[in-house]
Amino acid sequence: MATLPDGRATTTESGSYHRILGIDFFDGSARAAIAIMRKGGLLVVPAAPALKDLDRNADYRESLLNADLAITDSAFMVLIWNRLQSQPIRRLSGLEYLRELLHEPDVRQPGNTLWIMASPASAKRNLDWLAEQGIQIPAENIYMAPFYGGGSISDPALLEQLERLRPQHIVVTIGGGTQERLGLYLKRNLKYQPAIHCIGAAIAFLSGDQVHIPVWADKFYLGWLFRSLSEPKRYVPRYWEARKLLALMLRNRSQLPVLKS
Repeated sequence: MATLPDGRATTTESGSYHRILGIDFFDGSARAAIAIMRKGGLLVVPAAPALKDLDRNADYRESLLNADLAITDSAFMVLIWNRLQSQPIRRLSGLEYLRELLHEPDVRQPGNTLWIMASPASAKRNLDWLAEQGIQIPAENIYMAPFYGGGSISDPALLEQLERLRPQHIVVTIGGGTQERLGLYLKRNLKYQPAIHCIGAAIAFLSGDQVHIPVWADKFYLGWLFRSLSEPKRYVPRYWEARKLLALMLRNRSQLPVLKS
């Protein structure tokens, strides 16, 4: 897409976009984003703790650059951008996107969505919550992610399961920085084109696998505070490190940062 060099919004047939740190972020509603994803492809939800490493994590960077849709989940990024630019961008969180996605009949249809879960304990909580919402997930449409580690990802077992079942949707619920790399691996290696939704911890906020984040707290950019208060030793250092995103954006604004060795 042709984005103006100063980072102002560009409007295409599919919606408006802002180029931030070299990534074209979608500026629109959850419903509009879902409409775009009906064609298939990779959706990413970059959060500040991972986005700050855009100049030093080559595989993560490649995943964002090759995604079909990036939404503005990072409240910190949106706040910084709206101070730097005269034309603001709205925030679309992964939680808001998931809430809307789960209303879609084709996502709710048994067998039409494959869920990639982070662990058996997380899967149980998530699946129990989905069942309460009237969404039944067949056992063969659940995949327990192994530990992928750093660098490039390879998972032939997951590819085989997806090719056999051919679900229209794949929902990835593992951690940021890893889920994007997995999503790109699937996009490049599957022989068909499903919609790959990398929504990370969003379902955990609904299912009770992590602290519950109310709609009002998500709307007012307070999700990070709820997580930090629930597990300070885990999340306070993570969000403190995310402060480095400020310097990265001040230096680069709409430009892709130079990749450091």
